[in-house]
Amino acid sequence: MSSSGAETQEKVFYGELTTRNKGVVSTGEQAVLRGATVLVAGCGSIGGAAVEPLARLGVRSFVLADPGTYEVNNLNRQSAAATDVDRNKATVAGERVAAINPHAHVRVFPEGVGEETVKELVGDCDVIVDGVDVTTMDGWRAKHLLHRVAVERRLPLVTGWDIAGAQYVRCYDYRYIKEPFDGAIAEADLDRLTSWQLLLRAVPLRYVPVEMLVEVRANLGRPDYSFPQVTYVAMVFGAITSHMVVKLLSGATVRPEVYIDVHQQARSTRRRVATRLRRAAALAALAPGLLRLARGRKGN
Repeated sequence: MSSSGAETQEKVFYGELTTRNKGVVSTGEQAVLRGATVLVAGCGSIGGAAVEPLARLGVRSFVLADPGTYEVNNLNRQSAAATDVDRNKATVAGERVAAINPHAHVRVFPEGVGEETVKELVGDCDVIVDGVDVTTMDGWRAKHLLHRVAVERRLPLVTGWDIAGAQYVRCYDYRYIKEPFDGAIAEADLDRLTSWQLLLRAVPLRYVPVEMLVEVRANLGRPDYSFPQVTYVAMVFGAITSHMVVKLLSGATVRPEVYIDVHQQARSTRRRVATRLRRAAALAALAPGLLRLARGRKGN
């Protein structure tokens, strides 16, 4: 097929793929999506949840980065099947994009975010979805590096946190924000604080649901602790972030914080009131441990 024939075929396919977006996604927004490049750094729980809706909305160019491989315990919430276990997450995400839009352009970096890759990852992108894992200090260093380069490039970045039954989405619009994490986490903090202490700076306590407060009290400070994460909370990130990306790419601003407690939204009025009271009690019980942790330093 000639190049002009291939271009026509792609144009027809894209028009049909996105035709049901009309009335929600404007013509101008659709054109921006068609020409934009989105970096998804970390293609597991939240990052992986954003890839598919972005592809279906009409993003044609992706940069996908993740050094991790799927494990069976990822399958409760991540966009993978049993046949993907032990496969690289970014590679699988790239195949998902190609299955949705065979004309899409995808670059995969199975090395993840690092000093050797970050400039190339960010180089041509227009917006960043940060799903870099923070269960290890190496993950925190990669995440902070990504944010520092986003500041240099003045790129909007969206990240989030699965917190039991709630999703906290945070947009750092580095077109206007001048410091990584809006100054909450400095590069020097990575050498003096633990991952728990960094989490306390990244996620305000007002956004931690009662289920997580109970879990944290029992496991506070444990370096081997795995936070509970479920599929519908990850899907919430994909829904909110894909819409944010549309707006950010079109030059608009969005709310810096969006928080949805799925469990609380579904509870009856009586249960919601009871849960608020239970949360206050759980927070009071956790406060001494949080204070000790906040005052501590790595290795103490």
